Amino acid sequence: MYKQNLGKLDRIFRFVLGAWWISSWAPQFSPLWVNWVIFVVGWIALIESFLGWCWLHDLLHINNK
Repeated sequence: MYKQNLGKLDRIFRFVLGAWWISSWAPQFSPLWVNWVIFVVGWIALIESFLGWCWLHDLLHINNK
């Protein structure tokens, strides 16, 4: 399937960032599409923090574990 490639600190950072960006305290901008991009990236960061795997790290052969 996949092998974890995120270290503990990276996973904590992604969890905090993801939780912040999907909460009501997320930064708000006038173009609505920017807010949706922030929301989607927040969910991606949150999911990656639980899985411990990042597709971009895998693509670039980066292993922080």
